[in-house]
Amino acid sequence: MPGFEVLYQAAALCLTYPDDDFRARLPLLREAAPQLRGFTDHAAATGQGELQAHYVEVFDFRNRHSLYLSWWTDGDTRNRGMSLVRFKELYRAHGLEFTGEELPDFLPAVLEFVSRTGDMGMLTEHRDALDQLRARLTAFGTPYACVLDAVCATLPPAPTGARR
Repeated sequence: MPGFEVLYQAAALCLTYPDDDFRARLPLLREAAPQLRGFTDHAAATGQGELQAHYVEVFDFRNRHSLYLSWWTDGDTRNRGMSLVRFKELYRAHGLEFTGEELPDFLPAVLEFVSRTGDMGMLTEHRDALDQLRARLTAFGTPYACVLDAVCATLPPAPTGARR
């Protein structure tokens, strides 16, 4: 994972709710991760309220753009619980305890984990889900699609016959 740590950390920040902290970090994000300029330029030129409303519209109303990786593989089934346990176990195996308000498969949390540990296993395992999310964000016409474009460009292709 040569040099992708900063990109993954920046992508994680771009995919979280754009609060005041995000706005304060935006100049640094734009400088540190030029691969995300399509999104960061949009965010810099968009008012805070409008950016927040767009985030809610894109990610909070339906699972169609879900940032929860196990949703793409397991949906809302009992299997998803075991998938979430696997994420938590992976964090623990690296000496990290997942304490966020979100579930452990939340893409920004996974990206932050990868940026800290270099363990790309969950990203590569969920490559098909990332491709589906990227395609849906692109079709929706949101600048968030370029964040997924940048992340996916760092990963090997999804295996043939990936599920869901």
